[in-house]
Amino acid sequence: MKKKAYLGIDIGSISTKGVIIDEKNDFLAECYLWTEGNPTKATKEVLHSLQEQFDGQEYEIVSSGTTGSARKLVGSMIGAQVVKNEITAHAVGTTTLHPEVRTILEIGGQDSKIICVENGVAVDYAMNTLCAAGTGAFLSSQAHRLGVEVEEFGEIALKAEKAAPIAARCTVFAESDLVHKLQVGCPKEEIIAGLCKAVAGNYLNNVAKGKKIIPPVVFQGGVSKNAGVVKMFEEELGMPVMVDEKGHLMGAFGIAVLAKESQDEREFSFDVADMEFKTREVTCGKCANHCEIICVYRDGKLIDSWGNRCDNGAIRNQ
Repeated sequence: MKKKAYLGIDIGSISTKGVIIDEKNDFLAECYLWTEGNPTKATKEVLHSLQEQFDGQEYEIVSSGTTGSARKLVGSMIGAQVVKNEITAHAVGTTTLHPEVRTILEIGGQDSKIICVENGVAVDYAMNTLCAAGTGAFLSSQAHRLGVEVEEFGEIALKAEKAAPIAARCTVFAESDLVHKLQVGCPKEEIIAGLCKAVAGNYLNNVAKGKKIIPPVVFQGGVSKNAGVVKMFEEELGMPVMVDEKGHLMGAFGIAVLAKESQDEREFSFDVADMEFKTREVTCGKCANHCEIICVYRDGKLIDSWGNRCDNGAIRNQ
């Protein structure tokens, strides 16, 4: 008899993550790649990667879950039993690996969030809502301007004697400030350290504003891999900041744990990775709402729809 395994997929605007875990929450397979504006294609690529790592002779996937910005679409694609928002998934994933955590800092490609935890439960949170300044996309664009790989930022920042002050509340201001610093001969490592400090300061003054940051603190998301930003957070907060090596996969891990806890089991097949999926937007004119209804088709057959605010717009699966 095969052992049970659980699949979690986190589909963000920048990256798509997938994990398969066993009943002890150990990782059996993992994948991280760029969404590139096509969550359907990214999901298929993630599933192909996970299938290559997965031992189908020893394990079988009995439950799956999705989270992230395209969670409903991908949930329909793979027939997920659990579809939850990323706040829930990140909180569950982090508290599973770090039961004592009180504050979760998360900075991704285009968004960032803070989650406050009490007794293993998320009790408060906030997300950036207006601007991507201080996210991974912001750092990538500045790295390109400096002619440096963003992956090298952390290492370079740690070599700086001091951090150059960068006005990072707005991406446009930050770029003009960065150009000025270069023109006056400011060392590149000090500028990079300044950008890392600006990311931490921007996050604390905007996303985390009004929130009480209580240790233990766990920092996750793609930007947590930047040692320079981690150092600046520790300096600003005056406390240690823990980075989990699986931090970039925490949403996918959390939704896999929730799929396991749902105890709603049915057979999953990797065949969905080779099926054709299409979405179509239909405007319903049956009442004054004029709802925009999203229809999802698998190999030409309607499998799900959503967006209607009343039963007039309900589209029945054939």
